[in-house]
Amino acid sequence: MAANQVRDIQTTFYDEENNLLFEKNVSIPIPDSEYPVRCNIYRPLSSLTAAKPALPVIMTYGPYGKDIEYSKFHPQSFSEVDPEQKSKYSAWETPDPVFWTSHGYAVVRCDERGFGQSPGFLDSMSKDTAATFCHAIEWAAQQPWSNGRVGLLGVSYFAGTQWRAAAAQPRGLSCIIPWEGMSDYYRDRCRHGGILSDAFIRFWWDRQVITNQYGRPGRAAAGRGDDTIEGDLSEEERQRNRRDQNIDNEVHRFRDQDYYKSRDFKLEDIQVPLLSVANLGNTGLHLRGNVLGYMFSSSKFKYLRFLAGRHDLPFYYKDEVKLQLSFLDAWLKDQDQVGWTIPGKVAPVSVLLRKGNVGYNNPDGEKLFQRRDEQEWPIARTEYVRYYLNPQHELTNDGNVTRLPESKITYKALGSLDHPQFVTFSTIFTKETEITGHIVAHLNVSVDPLVQQQQSNPVAEADLDLFVTLRHLDSQGQEILYTGAVGDPVSLTKGWLRCSLRKVDDKHPQHRSYLPYRQYFSTDEELLTPGIIYAVDVEIWPTNVVMNDGDTLVLEIASGDTAGSGLFRHESKVDRDPARFGGWNNIHFGGGKSNYLELPIIPHKS
Repeated sequence: MAANQVRDIQTTFYDEENNLLFEKNVSIPIPDSEYPVRCNIYRPLSSLTAAKPALPVIMTYGPYGKDIEYSKFHPQSFSEVDPEQKSKYSAWETPDPVFWTSHGYAVVRCDERGFGQSPGFLDSMSKDTAATFCHAIEWAAQQPWSNGRVGLLGVSYFAGTQWRAAAAQPRGLSCIIPWEGMSDYYRDRCRHGGILSDAFIRFWWDRQVITNQYGRPGRAAAGRGDDTIEGDLSEEERQRNRRDQNIDNEVHRFRDQDYYKSRDFKLEDIQVPLLSVANLGNTGLHLRGNVLGYMFSSSKFKYLRFLAGRHDLPFYYKDEVKLQLSFLDAWLKDQDQVGWTIPGKVAPVSVLLRKGNVGYNNPDGEKLFQRRDEQEWPIARTEYVRYYLNPQHELTNDGNVTRLPESKITYKALGSLDHPQFVTFSTIFTKETEITGHIVAHLNVSVDPLVQQQQSNPVAEADLDLFVTLRHLDSQGQEILYTGAVGDPVSLTKGWLRCSLRKVDDKHPQHRSYLPYRQYFSTDEELLTPGIIYAVDVEIWPTNVVMNDGDTLVLEIASGDTAGSGLFRHESKVDRDPARFGGWNNIHFGGGKSNYLELPIIPHKS
């Protein structure tokens, strides 16, 4: 598409009913690019008569279509949103313009480059994504109707881009609220413990990304926004104008490859005030990133808030919107009614205590969970307690398991959700016990390759994938299920590790005993020799639960996805080649070795 084909068809609407000015398809010039980024701008009508309008700006930048109505993008979800937070301008995972303009804000909603009405090359979540977003932020801060301050607010993708933009420190960016937003492209989203999480990427790409590529025909007829201003592009042209995440994530396996390097950034470069909102049920995409984003950013004013429920609805709950408003008012308007800008006034961490069985996908039940303020994360008074695995499938505090005779438990490799292969270990709690924080499973494992069983020539190297799940059973032995990202039932938490990428960089500043740091570089890969026992530490994603007297905690160790995986499954036969991963996996006991689950136990405050 030639530069002279780009058209300017900005239109302005005066909406008296909703008291806002709507400017559609405003072009934001991008330095060193022949193509603009297009956005919609919503402002209160009162700003037109103000002598010096000085509006704080709320901005989003993403792929789902600035013009696609929420009611058509996901009708069922839209029907459940709080009525005060939805209008004809509502769009998926973004703040509603009618509400925010009524509170004195300008809302700027951008189509990411290569999507919707923004021409150019589609390369989602790339370095270019962040750079172009930063240019848009600086543009918005310089507009005559702006007060020069921009805040970022949005869910999921619209939160994940916030971390990257904030790390680049664009002029005018004053605060961010990454609401359920992964901060580590490789570890949080694409390759859990080095294992490709392909099912979600495929679902996301096919439903929400490729359907909104710039130049795609038939969008208006399908209710997916407007047809492209400059006209349709052929399938061949669109293929040349994009990178396909399904292909890229399957082909690239290591963080030191250019593909992943181009999506990396440093959390410590983030300095603006931030409110990171983490969903305890979002194990597989956002939870880890929100927690680590809070932990390792350099912001003087930073806050971490935990919640439960689906990923789409809590963002619009009345109390949560009130929280968003108070935070943005403080940093964008100098109107701090809560104390966000006063050191120590607002507790840095708000923990949600998941106690009892309220069922899953039950917003009213989840609102019964109590909150507790904390001064840090992880909680300083945490007691890290080891529960040892034994051959009787128990979790016990008895560290003498190292003195047992050598033995092993074997289970089949390459399990899947349809054909799960796993072993379990459990413990019953005899008093109320709170588990809050980061968890590690230390295991001694080996592999017996399938081909070694079938051929006279032994296999020199193989690999082993560990899928670890924690399950919470009530006193009757029934599993307590929690709400996943799309309202599906999920287990307490999960963790993963590809054992060929087991190497831990204990010199890295982000390494912790409860949070092993891995580079996942190509130079770290070390395949397993059959018959050799390897000690590995599996990072399990952070969680919270209050175990009642009589409740059981189950540690499940599997060779593939098991119940509670939801959308975040690992199904690629390219990534999990049977020739490399097939056979039998073993957990070894005794002979001086110990396997344990290290839990973050929170003692009651005296």
